Amino acid sequence: MNTIWAFTFFVLPIIGLAYSLWHVWNILPLSPVVKTIIAVILALCFVVMITNFTVGLDRYPMIVSEVLYEVGNSSIFVMLYAVMLFLVLDLGRLMHIVPREWLYQSTKGSIAVFVFMTSLFTYAYWNYLQKERQPIVLQTAKAIERPLKIVMMTDLHLGYHNRKAEIRKWIELINAEHPDLVLIGGDIIDGSIRAIEEQNMAEDFRRIKAPIYACLGNHEYYSGEPRAQKFYHEAGIHLLKDEVAEVMGVNIIGRDDRTNKKRASVADLYKQIKDKNKYTILLDHQPYHLEEAEKSGIDFQLSGHTHYGQVWPISWIEDAMYEKAYGPLTKGKTQYFVSSGIGIWGAKFRIGTHSEYLVATLTKR
Repeated sequence: MNTIWAFTFFVLPIIGLAYSLWHVWNILPLSPVVKTIIAVILALCFVVMITNFTVGLDRYPMIVSEVLYEVGNSSIFVMLYAVMLFLVLDLGRLMHIVPREWLYQSTKGSIAVFVFMTSLFTYAYWNYLQKERQPIVLQTAKAIERPLKIVMMTDLHLGYHNRKAEIRKWIELINAEHPDLVLIGGDIIDGSIRAIEEQNMAEDFRRIKAPIYACLGNHEYYSGEPRAQKFYHEAGIHLLKDEVAEVMGVNIIGRDDRTNKKRASVADLYKQIKDKNKYTILLDHQPYHLEEAEKSGIDFQLSGHTHYGQVWPISWIEDAMYEKAYGPLTKGKTQYFVSSGIGIWGAKFRIGTHSEYLVATLTKR
């Protein structure tokens, strides 16, 4: 598993970097000195991404950490599309569709590549900022005290890139719905508790005008699970870590993230419910083994984690990896929704996917 991870996140990107830099060197109609400077700058962006992972960002002043995060973690997505673009151009050249001179010392080729990449990632950033309201209807034959309006979200990834200004906007969206309840399906934290504490994001969560219940995600473990729990408490978020709560006549199960190999099974958590005649919602961050909720009698499961790949064609890869990488699903009497998340990891780019929050209405069938 470590070998696969290293190949995917280090070896393949290095090959992609070499391939794209070779093309950049060839296509630019500039002197070797200027091309060398450009190539070094592009390579350094990739190096920053590596050091973000290996060295971390907490040791630097806040503004420096924010810049390093944005530059380094954005570079992997830019490089992905640079590689795909140059592969298409190479294929076009081999098929005699793209003139060879467009790829060597070419002003036209350089301008075309620059305009395409700039336009694409300007759109990708704009598209990320658009938070899509996703309404879902949950109907049940079980007894409920009254119809409930529940705002659900996953994968906020707050920290160095999704900062205080972002969470304030998201909280305005939540409060505008006047929800009875807010549920968060993990990864509130991106990877650094320091980034959240220095921005005092706990006070922003306390502005939400409804009870908040949440489960842990894998990034809470990356940030330090004990400190993550402390933040949840300060923010007024009711953390359910392999726990069950009855809220407004509804059972809420918060399952620990699968990072914890000793977490409870869905079946064991369901046994903790005192009144199984009430509607039951499961928060389980990563959408693996969805059949467990169906077998245990869960009415609705909220998951996230996938981000639906963030950008195409990674979304296609995730469709192959998961039973359901994004969207609604019904198995037997159990409804599911795997959310693409309101936030994002790495870079504020979405291509072929969107950022969202769910507005669920629970009513009597």
